[in-house]
Amino acid sequence: MGEKMTSPELELYRRADEILYYVWDPIGVSPHPAVRDEYQRYLPKVFAMLQEGVGAQSVAAYLDEVATSRMGLEARPEHSGRVAELLLDWKAEIYGGQ
Repeated sequence: MGEKMTSPELELYRRADEILYYVWDPIGVSPHPAVRDEYQRYLPKVFAMLQEGVGAQSVAAYLDEVATSRMGLEARPEHSGRVAELLLDWKAEIYGGQ
């Protein structure tokens, strides 16, 4: 993140980080604080997608692609879809008043 983020952008970035770690958590590491940064490498892409206004289906597809191609896990489209909707709900909550 080279440029300074606005307050809503920073809030969305933080919420997206929390959602990826605590809700998406495809490998089940959230109970272990020592690996809190496990999914942060995917955060910039998810954040960019949210900022670009892509839909939940695209965000979910990206999360499934990460889980399957990069982590070797089974796709969980329903779970990824719920995570994507939660991300978009937070975006709407944060930017709703603007």
